[in-house]
Amino acid sequence: QVQLVESGGGLVQPGGSLRLSCAVSGSIFAINAMGWYRQAPGKKREMVATFTSGSITNYAASVKGRFTISRDNAKNTVDLQMNSLKPEDTAVYYCNAEGAYLSGSVFRSWGQGTQVTVSS
Repeated sequence: QVQLVESGGGLVQPGGSLRLSCAVSGSIFAINAMGWYRQAPGKKREMVATFTSGSITNYAASVKGRFTISRDNAKNTVDLQMNSLKPEDTAVYYCNAEGAYLSGSVFRSWGQGTQVTVSS
């Protein structure tokens, strides 16, 4: 079983910064994609930033230029540096990872979510 543990959410003023971290653990053979999604109240979960095909990064248009995703393959971690935060960035942020177990079966797992609130 894969476990994703997130940290780093909180309350920040508009224009401020936060860094989210996610650690992935378990009997993992390979992680093919990992990244961050968010869900605001009353809205669908949306992609924020992801790594796919190993090293290709994807960003939502709304965060491009403000957020930066990074990963440490040796530690199976993925971080999200969020700068110039806006009230519309307020949401629960979820870490996601997709890959294969040592047994060969595939997985797609989510973290428990961490709240990010941008407000003055």
